[in-house]
Amino acid sequence: MTFSQRFEEIRTGFERPFWVANISELFERLSYYAVFAVLARYLHEGLHFDVQRASSLTGMFGGWVWFLAVIGGAVADRLGFRRALSLAYLILSLAYFLMGSIGSPWLAPLRSHVPLVGLVAFILILPALGVALVKPSVVGTTARASKENVRSVGYSIYYTLVNVGSTAGPLLASWAQNHGIVENVFRIAALSVFLMLFLVLLLFKEPRRADEGEQASLRQVGKNFLTVLSNPRFMLFLLIFSGYWIVFWQEFIALPLYISAYIDPKADTARILATDPIAVISFTMVIGFLTKRMQAFHAVVLGTLITSLGFIPLILHPSVWMAVVTLVVIATGEIIQAPRYYDYISRLAPPGQQGTYMGFAFLPLGIGSFVAGPFSGWLMHHFGEELHRPQMVWWSVTAVGVATTLLLWIYDRLIRIDKSATA
Repeated sequence: MTFSQRFEEIRTGFERPFWVANISELFERLSYYAVFAVLARYLHEGLHFDVQRASSLTGMFGGWVWFLAVIGGAVADRLGFRRALSLAYLILSLAYFLMGSIGSPWLAPLRSHVPLVGLVAFILILPALGVALVKPSVVGTTARASKENVRSVGYSIYYTLVNVGSTAGPLLASWAQNHGIVENVFRIAALSVFLMLFLVLLLFKEPRRADEGEQASLRQVGKNFLTVLSNPRFMLFLLIFSGYWIVFWQEFIALPLYISAYIDPKADTARILATDPIAVISFTMVIGFLTKRMQAFHAVVLGTLITSLGFIPLILHPSVWMAVVTLVVIATGEIIQAPRYYDYISRLAPPGQQGTYMGFAFLPLGIGSFVAGPFSGWLMHHFGEELHRPQMVWWSVTAVGVATTLLLWIYDRLIRIDKSATA
């Protein structure tokens, strides 16, 4: 097949819903990571929560997204992708607007009757309800609205746009803060997803495929959950690997607070956080080529170790530039482990249960975020505010990562479910 023939296949291989859904996903990721990039400092410096409370709330914000993703696919299938996306972007618009309005005068009567921490915790759950519907809807649309001969290209486009959005989000947050107040970040995020609501309503048509089987009901999702729980070795692996995400999420939870408190209070932490996705976009192909012959599980272990050691440059020389180096190292570990992690899970799933296992592959991200929040808050308070030894925060985080690597190595030697699931 010539290049021009393949180009024509790609040009004509996608229906309009594919482009509408994936473009909307770009702006959803942009909004999410813009908010995530400033959330910890907003809670601590803007709403005056102590560092422990601010960290816990930030971890909760990220954790709910991945827990609710387990049932989001079933809900999206029952609603239909057009209604699911419309509802998701409406929820996200309201959620981000409310997040940026917590301190506004018009919410003062509510703040006077509801404890502030309870109000904030409730509002932080709302974005997860939207994101949990967006992801399965976009992925499902990519599958349904792509011809078979270009479907793999469609998924590549999807992942590329996700990375572009996660890069643009922190950069947009940086720009918004530099040209106003931090609340503007939330308002721009709300406007971004609100525009996606109209994009879906005006241009998105429900894609249909006659060859699809029966969609899972919420009851079936519950049964699938019990199926996964009945596999103790797989659950043990998920729990161990949650340690990786306890380490990884510190870049959004503890790192901005640490830079602001102990390095440079005027540092543009949102722009600094854009380093990770920029490194992912820049180095994925090269690192993928270099590690393509590595066994999948061993790539997971190596990626975990590299990410775990990523904070050492910041320990040795606390500075903004060392924070950038730290994020590059963390991204390198992420690039090594992420694709091979999903490859490993897909291979060890019993026949006919691949979808179930892949759905629960996101659990470590949620567990890691929920634990990372209070854990980093305690570290920042104990070592930073009480003992005045802030570098111990990162030694502790590194210890968690190294312990996770060691536990994965022991799991590989003694317990691993399927030794053939390594190619």
